[in-house]
Amino acid sequence: MRFSPTPRGARLARRLVADRLDAWGHPHTSTVNETLTLITAELAANAVRHGHVPGRDFEVRLIATGETLRVEVSDTRTERVPLLSLQEAPGEAESGRGLLLVAALADRWGVVPRVTGPGKTVWAETGCPLTGRSPALGMPR
Repeated sequence: MRFSPTPRGARLARRLVADRLDAWGHPHTSTVNETLTLITAELAANAVRHGHVPGRDFEVRLIATGETLRVEVSDTRTERVPLLSLQEAPGEAESGRGLLLVAALADRWGVVPRVTGPGKTVWAETGCPLTGRSPALGMPR
């Protein structure tokens, strides 16, 4: 789904992921839902703050494959790619810790060129227990 590159867009992206995970059988209060929602919040905030190109939205994809959940956040900014070797932000800095959080919470994460146009996709994966629901339809298997 596409979102406006604003704080409201980032908030809506986070809510969409939380609601979709709930529909897939991972309740809002579950560890899986809370973890992936927090990762989405950080990646969407970065897309708004660092990946914003005027007039261009950012995209969020949530993918369930087997026992893995993957969130992808794509923006159209090509020259600002996050570094995979992260350093902690200076002591009193108000920002710079989001990707440290993503790295700590995700089983794997990375950055790839955006497939559908200019820009990049930042992705994160986490393992999850099967819920007995079909991710495609939110229906019991």
